[in-house]
Amino acid sequence: MRFHSAFWDEWQRLHLPGLDKHLLFVIEHNPVEGKAALEYLSTSSQSWAVQAAQIELDARILERYADVEAIRQAHYNLISGELDSPVSTLLNFFSDISEDVDAALNQRSFYSQSQVLSAVAERLDANLQEISSSQSEYSSRFYPIAQSWLNVITNHIDKLVQITELRQEIDNPYIIGVPLNEQLEIFTGRTSIGLRIEQLLSDRRRPPLLLYGQRRMGKTSLLNNIGKLLPNNIIPMFVDLQGAPSSASDHAGFLYNLARDMEKSAKKQGVTLPSLAREVLQSDPFTYFDEWLDNVEHALEQNTALLALDEFEVLDNAIAKGRFDEQDVLGMLRHLIQHRPRFKVLLAGSHTIEEYQRWASYLINVQVVHISYLKEAEARQLIECPVKDFTLRYEPNAVERVLQLTRCHPFLVQLLCAEIIVLKNEQDPSIRRLATLADVEAAIPEALQSGGFFFADIQNNQVDAAGQAILRFIAAQGEGAIVSHQTLLQHFPDADITFNLLLQRELIEEVDDGYGFQVELIRRWFV
Repeated sequence: MRFHSAFWDEWQRLHLPGLDKHLLFVIEHNPVEGKAALEYLSTSSQSWAVQAAQIELDARILERYADVEAIRQAHYNLISGELDSPVSTLLNFFSDISEDVDAALNQRSFYSQSQVLSAVAERLDANLQEISSSQSEYSSRFYPIAQSWLNVITNHIDKLVQITELRQEIDNPYIIGVPLNEQLEIFTGRTSIGLRIEQLLSDRRRPPLLLYGQRRMGKTSLLNNIGKLLPNNIIPMFVDLQGAPSSASDHAGFLYNLARDMEKSAKKQGVTLPSLAREVLQSDPFTYFDEWLDNVEHALEQNTALLALDEFEVLDNAIAKGRFDEQDVLGMLRHLIQHRPRFKVLLAGSHTIEEYQRWASYLINVQVVHISYLKEAEARQLIECPVKDFTLRYEPNAVERVLQLTRCHPFLVQLLCAEIIVLKNEQDPSIRRLATLADVEAAIPEALQSGGFFFADIQNNQVDAAGQAILRFIAAQGEGAIVSHQTLLQHFPDADITFNLLLQRELIEEVDDGYGFQVELIRRWFV
């Protein structure tokens, strides 16, 4: 390999035919030398061959995943997701599917696994058509892999259904760790928020909206299902900024992935948008994206587009790192809001705009839509009748205890109820179908453990050391305890700013002249 002219002819600028295949041959037979060759050539004029070889290596890796346990690990091994190449979209897609399969297999019951995997299979099937019709030179290479993955996932779903029937278990419909999409029956409530969003969308001043609430309060699930809550003339275009848009390496990649997600989301509502080729964006991305928006407005006819950008904080982080230009990206959003009346913009996140000053200066007069706990009637439905023909019944005091422990927090209701079903399925069939107060209490430790990622996020990412100390102090006082403001100041002088932050995060609430936890399960975690 070292005698190849790519390594000694520094004046060679033309692509050397067959170098990519030569690299693959060496990698197969001498991985150490092959890796060294890739590293050397990646900064040379023959870097094209490195990219081509790496893409083929990724394809071969994907081909080896022959069962769901292997597919769930794929996203850990894909390293080319940000290549400046059309294949980056395909690799990001396979990575996303792998993450979704991983999340599905983490569900506690076979029923929940099959539910989430069915949604993944539907997404994969829809994208198969897109891959087959794509003009990308790599489509024919990756289409059979996607088809193989679909077959593996579909076969595993069939096995899960058979296992559930044989064991005669209580089906566990609760979905933990992934947002509820529009196919999942368990999504409930939020009609009042839908009405509030509809009212604000009718405002002729076209203010941008912010859907704000605690983590795991159901913001993404709401956005996935918002089409059910709004009139038919409002076309939701959901974009997850945690995905491909914010992970792109440049503006062309960001706008291409943004347009792609808008297209896919609109298609679910029966609206076909014009496509936007990635190559078009390379020379002048924002100009061509603006022209594409003209075509989108024409395709909308008399409808209104709701551009819903979930997890806007991730995009802010990409801007802070210098990957995107603040003025270009946020200026584009401001221009869209001000000059395109057929578009409404909704951001979703667990922070206010004021906490991100760069956004506040571009998006003026943001209207906040607060998403908080479920209404009690909605929470009761989620407990007692989450899906049709639910076979578990609750004693009245057991339902009341779930409400007390969770305060109708949608994620915590699902978390606790999922653990109750796991517990019941381990009991004798004669008492399996009735949940008692004792069952609820027995499920609490398991819920605190299995929901550790949720509670740890509060502790590690939402409050500082002073906030953690205050929460532990209040938690130690017992269930329902209210600690006076004066007592807290004696132990934590100059902590008024921290108190305000804890109130804003909806972790504590002010009662008379003191503070207490809003949610008992969260208090127990801090104990």
